Amino acid sequence: MPDRVVLCVDDEAILLLAAKQALRSALGDGFRYETAGSAESALELIEELAAEGQELAAVVSDWLMPGMRGDEFLRLVRASNPDACLVLLTGYADRSAVQILEREIGLAAIFQKPSPMSTIAAVVRDAIARSTGSEP
Repeated sequence: MPDRVVLCVDDEAILLLAAKQALRSALGDGFRYETAGSAESALELIEELAAEGQELAAVVSDWLMPGMRGDEFLRLVRASNPDACLVLLTGYADRSAVQILEREIGLAAIFQKPSPMSTIAAVVRDAIARSTGSEP
């Protein structure tokens, strides 16, 4: 089983399915692909993965979700996963809040919804390759 994980977080199930398929196509079999329908469930999953010794390679997260917003979620992810590639998807975010988030935690990319999942997956692939100094 791969020990590097790519996590997609969004409250839209169809987007999660599309993201998972595009990421698997772009990154291949060297990763474990997970999805979560909320930031809270994603945080629980991240804790479980860490307990299993799994490395969080990338997180693609929506901004506006019920419960915890994507900016708060990604700050928590960055605090415990300093090397993870973080990508934000948004259709509604406040531009200044996104700029603050980008300065604070170093996002790999920000995409406006709707954006082609293949483009997002390619950015994640390239960011992972840059961070590890090798192909994903």
